[in-house]
Amino acid sequence: GLKMLKYCKLTPYTLKKIIRHFCVDIDASKTAILLSLNRNTINKYYTLFRQLIYAQRQRELRALSGAVEVDESYFGPRRPRGNDVVSKRGRGTHKQPVFGILERNGKVYTEIVPDCKKKTLQSIILGKVALETVIHSDGWRGYNGLVDVGYNKHFRVNHSQEYSLGRGQHINGIESFWSFTKRRLAKFNGVQRYFDLHLKECEWRWNRNERELEVELWNLLKNKC
Repeated sequence: GLKMLKYCKLTPYTLKKIIRHFCVDIDASKTAILLSLNRNTINKYYTLFRQLIYAQRQRELRALSGAVEVDESYFGPRRPRGNDVVSKRGRGTHKQPVFGILERNGKVYTEIVPDCKKKTLQSIILGKVALETVIHSDGWRGYNGLVDVGYNKHFRVNHSQEYSLGRGQHINGIESFWSFTKRRLAKFNGVQRYFDLHLKECEWRWNRNERELEVELWNLLKNKC
């Protein structure tokens, strides 16, 4: 992928145009038409951008602290029969579960998981969230026992009583991120291919303006050339 940058025939001006279209979220087909370039060329660059973003997100992993919201969500079409996957909280769907941790006033971290059982979620939380952190979650049993492993500030949100809870006791942030991500991915027909790259791209885009994204992506490319 990076060799393509070193030996590509595109001028820096054209490359910046491609970056601009990517950052304002114009898909590859429309970008190819607007810039009068080959669709395969745009696809290669878009995939390269996503690979660089994915690698950056992985490098940036650190212990989340302060106050975080944890939640899980489900993506994709119904899975084929015979696939041994835990269904969505017993509701009979077989979609891909994704676990998310949102640091209030900070970044969001997501991980594709095999299931949303207590052992799976607790392992990720222990690896990513400092023990002194205030954790907000809903009542899903997968979050049982966090106090027992050292998280003394774990607050649960009962959605039916949410408006009577104390200030700050909600998981609106991570729920907004899920909505944002599902709206984006719907434009790509669910992106079953490269789902992991698209998921990290949504983390990267979350709560950031187009100019910030452009500058960061251009710097990522320059550093890798």
